[in-house]
Amino acid sequence: MKSWIKAAALLAVTVLAACGGGPTRQVVTDISIGSGQSVQGGFVGGAVPLLGDTAPHVWTSGHPYNHQVHGVDVSRYQGNVNWHQARGAGISFAFIKATEGGDHSDPMFRRYWAETRAAGIPRGAYHFYYFCRSGAEQAAWFMANVPRERGALPPVIDLEWNHQSRNCRYKPSPEEVRREVNIMMSMLHQYYGQRPIIYTTVDFYRDTGVRSVNAEFWLRSVADHPRVTYPGQRWSFWQYTGTGTAPGFTGNVDLNAFAGNRAQWNGWLSARMQR
Repeated sequence: MKSWIKAAALLAVTVLAACGGGPTRQVVTDISIGSGQSVQGGFVGGAVPLLGDTAPHVWTSGHPYNHQVHGVDVSRYQGNVNWHQARGAGISFAFIKATEGGDHSDPMFRRYWAETRAAGIPRGAYHFYYFCRSGAEQAAWFMANVPRERGALPPVIDLEWNHQSRNCRYKPSPEEVRREVNIMMSMLHQYYGQRPIIYTTVDFYRDTGVRSVNAEFWLRSVADHPRVTYPGQRWSFWQYTGTGTAPGFTGNVDLNAFAGNRAQWNGWLSARMQR
């Protein structure tokens, strides 16, 4: 990086750090992208500059911003979304919450499902896993609520500890987790024709050995690069912030990066879309 670019980046960090009233997380300073470097929405440059972060973070072991393909994951809390505007700003995919456990469905799922299709955004549905229901029950509930649809992305199983659950404090053993998740994976694979993706968090990944499940992974890592937080684990999607901003959204939204470049993304879509 040229010296004047480094100085500009450091100045940006100083300005952000001096602003009061919010978290002390700062903008990344270790990006080398050439003379087009600029600060927008808490990012320094980046492949999708219209995306931002209300609590930008210093990345010390690698950053998500120069990944070419970014997307969102959403639930009812995003409210009204202008998906056409989001697509125009560089949102290339969306994962939409559909179900939870064996009897809860997200009230915005069908609306978002239709709106993303109309906007031409590749999208898939995700299920928030509940430890007081069997994998088979949860698979059946998901299948009852999420249509098989040509062009949809593979289903996602969201695996994370839910310590704030009001009605399920059960914490299964790692062996039970893997057994029940494998049952759900198999049922969804058979029904949708694509093996599900597993979304997970650092503590759940560490505690349960879920890495041994035969799956493609979507990893949450908001404090460091996945190569550091999940050493040796291959991944296709990286959720890098829960305080992201994007045109089309009125508040914060989770932002995610795809592991490959644009050509690899197109190849992934060809292989992994439902048929």
